[in-house]
Amino acid sequence: MVGRVLIERMRTSLGQPLVMENVAGANGTIATARVARASPDGYTLILGSWNSQVGASAVYPVPYDVLADFEPIALATISRLWLVGKTSFPPNNTAELIAWLKANPGKASVATVGQGSASHGLRDSFPECDGYRVSVRILSRWRPAYQDLVAGHIDMMCAERSATVEHWACRQNQSLGSFSRKALVHSARRAYSGGVRRPGCTYSVATGPLGAEGHTTRHHRKTHAAVAEALADPAVYQRLTDFGLDVAPDNQRTPEALRAFHKAETEMWWPVIKAAGAKPE
Repeated sequence: MVGRVLIERMRTSLGQPLVMENVAGANGTIATARVARASPDGYTLILGSWNSQVGASAVYPVPYDVLADFEPIALATISRLWLVGKTSFPPNNTAELIAWLKANPGKASVATVGQGSASHGLRDSFPECDGYRVSVRILSRWRPAYQDLVAGHIDMMCAERSATVEHWACRQNQSLGSFSRKALVHSARRAYSGGVRRPGCTYSVATGPLGAEGHTTRHHRKTHAAVAEALADPAVYQRLTDFGLDVAPDNQRTPEALRAFHKAETEMWWPVIKAAGAKPE
């Protein structure tokens, strides 16, 4: 969604066509590897997300260094993560959820969109309360997980708000708590008096374009300017926020902001993912 909205506007700024190709497989690592191998001429980019630029390379054997082999262009959007449940799930918020899990050990089912994904990491970082266990069914692709949630086949999942906000608006799921940095004192943190399992149990999924390392300064500046111009367009801004996304503030639409975000997230979450024993699917 982000990519299609951005390139539609960037075509005007750059005066040339842009083509988006969805390269599926291995939680984004196939697409990421293709960009890492590409010529750093500014013509092959990846619209990187948390999965492709942070989580996946902690699980999959990849032929690139996720931090050193890419040149960030601009931080574009931030997608908050929240915990959503099926409409018939008894708990209505995080406090009720923790109480229900304690009273019903082993009965809840949780889906994620795959190993090393943000939803997988957040599931493993959920407050570790005495006396409850969550049985987990890992799904390797996003579509079955979301379909199963709406159909009521699973109890809950940690999901990006932008991917579930329409279902929530139509009352096809319910929000149980937010894990975004804007909600550090939201129900997910307040509900458990013992504190979260890891103090940094927050997720915000940053999205932005990156090129191969060595991306020339001229092309880098031109592409960055086109992204910044697109994000400043009120129509683009409105469409992205309608999707449930936060558009990066003016002073954060920079290569430095995107690089800092990925570095901090990698340092925080790689140990968590590896400790969870996530394996390639």
